[in-house]
Amino acid sequence: MAPDESPSLKLRAEDIDDLSILSACLQDALVAVRDLAYFAEEQNFVFIANRFRWESGVEPLPGDEGHQRVLCAVTFNTVAGVSYRGFRRTDEDRILCLLAIRSASDGSDGSGSTAILLEFAGAAAIRLEVGRILCRARDLGEPWPTPWRPRHDEDAAT
Repeated sequence: MAPDESPSLKLRAEDIDDLSILSACLQDALVAVRDLAYFAEEQNFVFIANRFRWESGVEPLPGDEGHQRVLCAVTFNTVAGVSYRGFRRTDEDRILCLLAIRSASDGSDGSGSTAILLEFAGAAAIRLEVGRILCRARDLGEPWPTPWRPRHDEDAAT
């Protein structure tokens, strides 16, 4: 199978190690605030992301659009509460750039619950209070070409 014909992403995360893999696949995903939803009664938090396909492995030639993006549905289950920082839910046209997904607590307080932190550029974040880590991510539709590959300034991290 050629690199640009790689199958659609379909992942499930049930522990911290799984969450780190999911985080790597979703790094640099673009998420519109309007595409975030919390369904308290069902204890689900969902969002649609415009995901950069890091796994495609395509390095374009100069002037070529060899990179790809695809829509990806992400669902977190067993969500008891959601809090937002660094943006307003009413800013529906705002686009957030996902940097990482990580466990924000280890559950060592005996409560049996943990938190998942979705970290975005510009100090924006979403904290999910969950009974346990249970997340699914699945690509939707066909990928499309993009000439832009996200870059990270390693010097800025120090």
